[in-house]
Amino acid sequence: MANDDGHDTDPTTGDTDPTTVRTERLDGGVWVVTIDRPHVRNAVDRPTAEALAAAFREFERRDDLLVAVLTGADGAFCAGADLRAVSTGRGNRVEADVALDGPMGPTRMLLSKPVIAAVEGHAVAGGLELAAWCDLRVAAEDAVFGVYCRRWGVPLVDGGTIRLSRLLGHSHALDLILTGRGVSGEEAQRMGLANRLVPTGRALDEAIALARQIAAFPQVCLRGDRRSSYDQWSLPLDEALARETELGLATIRSGETVAGAGRFAAGAGRHGAFD
Repeated sequence: MANDDGHDTDPTTGDTDPTTVRTERLDGGVWVVTIDRPHVRNAVDRPTAEALAAAFREFERRDDLLVAVLTGADGAFCAGADLRAVSTGRGNRVEADVALDGPMGPTRMLLSKPVIAAVEGHAVAGGLELAAWCDLRVAAEDAVFGVYCRRWGVPLVDGGTIRLSRLLGHSHALDLILTGRGVSGEEAQRMGLANRLVPTGRALDEAIALARQIAAFPQVCLRGDRRSSYDQWSLPLDEALARETELGLATIRSGETVAGAGRFAAGAGRHGAFD
């Protein structure tokens, strides 16, 4: 049932219904996580944040899951934190201890496996921070990214100031952070917000196809290179090179490199084919 401010509620307790995140395992090791609160453009309240964090902990734990896709129901990605829940004391928790979950759920996690955002509609405020937390973003041509919380005095506390600066460069990040304006289409792609632009209504299908492509690669190597790209941010050059070498040697010792060289020698992958 819905109360008069549009939130899903349990009729016996009045608490927001935690069943607002759906998960589905697809073939190829793809895990789809869907924020399912379309009546508030998939804005995230406290139970939804907790459910998102739980969904990505399950993704991290399970060996049969290789790449995740994060999306929103009914043509909207996520409108950020649910401000009506905040205003009534049922909002997202902001913990000073960054070892705990972020206000939007998984935003303080560094997973060992890739996550792709499939963005239709608006990815704004905390929804933009969720999209920036993902490794890649597949966006509809009319999808909108923006720091819409600027006008309400709601700070970026899910990594937005950090990830936007790292992903886009400081100038583009400050443009979004200071103005609160929305960007979409080719501008979003030029900035680096959208890695792929697709026709409206195709973001999820295209993100799943990309996830399957990534899941088909040798995973020890892929995850090691991905991890090195994240770890280098906090390291001086010599330590970053040492970390890259450490992870590369782990891949070589796993046998993936020899196996891949054997496939190439047998004729696979010629002329750039991904087979």
